[in-house]
Amino acid sequence: MPIAIADPDDPRIEPYRAVRERDLAGRQHRFIAEGEVVLRVLLKQRRFEIESLLLAENRMESLGDALGNLPPDVPVYMASRRVMDAVVGFPIHRGILAVAHRAPLPPVKDFLAALPPNGLVLGLVGLTNHDNVGGIFRNAAAFGAQGILLDSESCDPLYRKAVRVSVGGALVVPFTRAASADAMVQALQAASFDILALSPSGTEVLSQVRPTRRMALLLGAEGPGLPPDLLARTRTASIPMSSGFDSLNVATTSGIALHHLTSRLREEPPPLAEL
Repeated sequence: MPIAIADPDDPRIEPYRAVRERDLAGRQHRFIAEGEVVLRVLLKQRRFEIESLLLAENRMESLGDALGNLPPDVPVYMASRRVMDAVVGFPIHRGILAVAHRAPLPPVKDFLAALPPNGLVLGLVGLTNHDNVGGIFRNAAAFGAQGILLDSESCDPLYRKAVRVSVGGALVVPFTRAASADAMVQALQAASFDILALSPSGTEVLSQVRPTRRMALLLGAEGPGLPPDLLARTRTASIPMSSGFDSLNVATTSGIALHHLTSRLREEPPPLAEL
């Protein structure tokens, strides 16, 4: 049964107070999931422990089937829109929030070792925009990437906005962090990944790249791109664009590249050397 909350200062809903400020300050190994689609994805995941839900009164009925999958010891708080807005600090139109605990991030070596033999992973270097990171996780989930590596400068995939933009993809695609871009490349090479770095200056054309059964796709931030020393150590590819225009959103780039690589993997058998 839902627990009615009539007072915005009720201590039981402290984790939901001032959501935007907490986004910046951090939540001590917790994260916020927002919206119906994201909540439904979260409820299907086993690696995240849900602490509680806070729902607007008018959202209870539409979530009846989903809430049936919730462990019985997880409290579901219900509040009017007015009370809920006062708690979170802004008009929360979706009327659906959940607090969950983060799963520990494994070392990169262990993360890569646990992937299937035909793993396709993404490596994100210096991506500090939450919309882009969320969009990349959404594409990775859609096209079946097995995992994502982030360097220390890339933003948090479980930041509330990133999770929302990913439409829950950040809860589906496994990820971990490398200490640096250099450490990421070293770990991928040690795990026998064929590394493909995307850059406008890439020496190959993406549409002509034949994927291998164990491939890593590296993406850098819009503007600076991937570091020159990293590009010098890896295979590089570009996406041709109209003359005089060489700017493509990195999340869009990831979708194009993932579609190409996964489509080719489905269509073609591996080279004889990989059989």
